[in-house]
Amino acid sequence: MPGKAEAIAVARRLAREQLHRWGVEGEVGDSATLVLSELVTNALLHTGSRRIGCELRCSADRLRLAVTDQGAEPGSLRVQRSSADEQGRGLLLVTAVSSSWGAYDARPGPGLVVWAELLREVSAAGGAAAPRVSGARTEFGRSVGERAAG
Repeated sequence: MPGKAEAIAVARRLAREQLHRWGVEGEVGDSATLVLSELVTNALLHTGSRRIGCELRCSADRLRLAVTDQGAEPGSLRVQRSSADEQGRGLLLVTAVSSSWGAYDARPGPGLVVWAELLREVSAAGGAAAPRVSGARTEFGRSVGERAAG
């Protein structure tokens, strides 16, 4: 996606559509959409990226969300917040709703991949709810390796 503010709304919409196709809705779907929004927002605010990549993966027991930026070039313009109090809340939110999250250097080239995982809904018996799709992943704009669980 282009590294512009509109990318946040586009990422939310595309994520909701994909999560719906996978049958991931309710609180887990809402949390996943919120986390992805925060990761995209951070990539926009803290880098000079012209493009931002988003990837969603779905397995039987968890969702994995990843946002890739192009890194911040020396001397690049960065968006500044009006108050230091407003910064840092996004990753606190990601921490609160994710089972885990982290970051690693994008390869090849500059940039960072920031990822988060969320547990799928748990049934009353204590096991993971049966997924409609297993081992699927999507990158916005194309679907990669989707298989129907059968």
